[in-house]
Amino acid sequence: MSSRMPWGEDLRTELGSPRRTRRLGSSPRSRVWRAELAGTPVVVKQLVDGPEADERYAREVAALRFASRVDRPVVPVLLGTDPGERMLVLEHLEHQEPREDWMVEYAAALARLHAATGADAVGGLPAWSGPTQDDVDSFLRLARTLGVTVPTGARTEADALVDRLTRFEGHALLHGDPCPGNDMHTSAGVRFIDFEQAALGNGIVELAYLRIGFPTCWCATAPAPGILDAAESAYRTQWRDATGAEVQGDLTDACAGWLLRGDALVQRAQRGTVDHLGEIPDGDWKWGTATARQRLVHRLRVVSRMTAGGGELKDLGGLAAAMRVSMLARWPGLQPLPSQRP
Repeated sequence: MSSRMPWGEDLRTELGSPRRTRRLGSSPRSRVWRAELAGTPVVVKQLVDGPEADERYAREVAALRFASRVDRPVVPVLLGTDPGERMLVLEHLEHQEPREDWMVEYAAALARLHAATGADAVGGLPAWSGPTQDDVDSFLRLARTLGVTVPTGARTEADALVDRLTRFEGHALLHGDPCPGNDMHTSAGVRFIDFEQAALGNGIVELAYLRIGFPTCWCATAPAPGILDAAESAYRTQWRDATGAEVQGDLTDACAGWLLRGDALVQRAQRGTVDHLGEIPDGDWKWGTATARQRLVHRLRVVSRMTAGGGELKDLGGLAAAMRVSMLARWPGLQPLPSQRP
């Protein structure tokens, strides 16, 4: 595909001819331009050739259309599409500097996004998929490599966790990568962009992002407890207002699921390639705002604290606590995750 913005006859007939076209920065998986249509600024996005490009395009279009149901908008308006070129024409949004407590408004908007779909959306997007038995195996191998004794019940608890997450009920519209940077803070509220990994599932697996440190994101953050509590409360309130029901699912399970996933230590292009948890003892690598070991130590701390009172993950939580102690003893220079987004 040419770097010049393609604009087919169908788009020309539907929307007119673009003017003042300017290329913007974007991920390697897409090309993005700013243009004007009849004097109104728009954003044009094209998904480039590559693995699963057609699927990523279909997910983004479907998610934007589902999300357009929300009365107080949570996504930019989808103005037009060109499936042959994998192009979307979107409302242009003016991003503002997020406030210090940005996560509260973000969480409320995330709940409204999740509430956009119900059972009628099944088949319109793929179902969310959680950790696997391979993830459990990798996690327990890492524990032993760190010199930590694995409690008798940890394997049973982890296997049961994977099974529960597989059966998590819900038809929420999941963003798939709800990271700082994929949220636009505007004068009219938060809007989300980049839905190439959208899915249907239980919204709690993305509510967990706030507590577990944004696991699929380059900008891992760990907010102050007061802001975290306010954000989770805002999410639950908005979900209740939108659906008339309480949030379903176990937040501890959701956080523990992200802990097990070694692929949540690397950027998307590197996922599914090697056992990333197995690489932790021999090396560390920087991704965005934190290293892999920083991310893992944070997740271990979160899960160990959430399970400290016992429950279905008592032994797995105790294992997480011991692994964190071992990692900090080996690498005492590890710093906490940043508390603010970059």
